[in-house]
Amino acid sequence: MDIQPRYTKIDKTIQLTTGVLVLESSNGYPRGESNMYLVAPNGKILWKAEAPEGNTYFSRVKLNDDGETFSAYTAHGHACELDLRTGRLISFTSIQ
Repeated sequence: MDIQPRYTKIDKTIQLTTGVLVLESSNGYPRGESNMYLVAPNGKILWKAEAPEGNTYFSRVKLNDDGETFSAYTAHGHACELDLRTGRLISFTSIQ
């Protein structure tokens, strides 16, 4: 599937059975918008990842071995665990 970025450039994609997890560059990304989201095979955005605090951008992402969650890190020093089905934040910690 050919994914077009919403605002900046795509830093990473991960192919899933439900679609493609996209991480866009935070450089120039609109404030208050999540730069990580899931795109369905039809091109529709299924969810945008919930950030631990406002105006925080994600910088890294990886799938977890359980197949139900993924880990992401923010530019503001958060390590996050999120639900793969919904993009909702399960937990986070500050790693500053």
